[in-house]
Amino acid sequence: MSIKYRIEKDMLGEKQIPADALWGIHTARAVENFPLSGIKVNPSLIRAVAQVKKAAALANRELKYLSIKNSDAIIRAAEEVAEGKYSEQFPVDAFQGGAGTSLNMNLNEVIANRASEILGGGKGAEALVHPLEDVNKHQSTNDVFPTALKVALIYDLKALSAANAGLQGAFQKKEKEFAGIVKIGRTEMQEAVPVTLGAEFSAFAEAFARDRWRTFKAEERLRVVNLGGTAVGTGLGAPKSYIFLVIEKLREVTGLGLARAENVIDPTANNDAFVEASAILKANAVNLIKISSDLRLLNLLGEIHLPAAQAGSSIMPGKVNPVIAEAVAQAGYRVLSNDITVSELCSKGTLQINEFMPLLAQIMLETTGLLIASNKIFAAHVSGILADEDKCREYFEKSPALITAFLPSIGYDRANEILADFRRTKQPNLRQYLEEKLGKELVTKVLSPYNLVALGYREENADRP
Repeated sequence: MSIKYRIEKDMLGEKQIPADALWGIHTARAVENFPLSGIKVNPSLIRAVAQVKKAAALANRELKYLSIKNSDAIIRAAEEVAEGKYSEQFPVDAFQGGAGTSLNMNLNEVIANRASEILGGGKGAEALVHPLEDVNKHQSTNDVFPTALKVALIYDLKALSAANAGLQGAFQKKEKEFAGIVKIGRTEMQEAVPVTLGAEFSAFAEAFARDRWRTFKAEERLRVVNLGGTAVGTGLGAPKSYIFLVIEKLREVTGLGLARAENVIDPTANNDAFVEASAILKANAVNLIKISSDLRLLNLLGEIHLPAAQAGSSIMPGKVNPVIAEAVAQAGYRVLSNDITVSELCSKGTLQINEFMPLLAQIMLETTGLLIASNKIFAAHVSGILADEDKCREYFEKSPALITAFLPSIGYDRANEILADFRRTKQPNLRQYLEEKLGKELVTKVLSPYNLVALGYREENADRP
């Protein structure tokens, strides 16, 4: 069966385009020019660009720069794209030159040809809707692309906030469940003062609570957009009425609290808002790496048991590895490397534009996607953690560090004497030894879970002026 083609023209000449393709000659040239990674543009970005196109069509219809017939068809086509339809019609590589022009052109062509179909027309030269004169009216890649990226990221940040909350909640449940389990704390890979397993998990929960709060700070940095600024932020080629109205329409379309920059040249030329958002998100990655490592260590010590996820070895029967924690950490490391790249890309923009927006978009959306997924799978994993109270007690009761809890009661010198005697006699259990020396009542009180996590010690007997 032979493939049918249509002929399209641009400033560089003619090309054959598959007759049934919604994309056109600009997309075809991009596919030829950028056979780089094989990675397609993130669907979230395509959705956001379609929303920008819808907002522009709404503004142009209201201001009578587009006919009601054409604008309604564009709006419907843009809505279909935003819903995820025609995903196969976006073949351009995520790594593309031109600050995102290829993706913008791809969207323009798909929406124009689909709008023409809605109106009963054909594609390409036979289309009733023009990709540049109608779909791209009063726009430039330089205001469409950065605005769409911010929209896509804000949606992701809302999803990340919910995922952070889920992970925080999973740790808080374990905090309550493990509240009465006393154990030995550790600093610098050495035994330290006593604590409870619940208190240990409370610190994990607090870290992710801060991450949740940080998503709101990141969103604040991304709400200011440059839509309406066209090529360099001056709005050249767009009427003033459109420049003010299109932001209102985009707020309606997205449901997001977006605002037009007071100086639109600034966000067109400068991308430090993405640097700040990336740095904020990096904190979540750091917490995921650190806490997943802590859980692996506690699992190794036997104080907790991580849920078994899969067989751990192709040669060692029965081996189970902490693969979820490992995967979460790897995602975190990827986010850290992405953050470095974001800084590099944003510093390399020149004068009134950043030429590297496509890669910036790809890695920023990869970062949010990785963090959302990591928080979700980690929360499910944490929910299945079991405590080994006997193992916690074993480490706790034999640890010389236990004596520190008694300093307010017996003083440093007396504590040293008792500890020296304990070591000399090679007794296996310090708690039992302390009960013999100090009495069971005092030991039970000092080593109770409540006392161990209290903020300081009670001062009823303190000699105060």
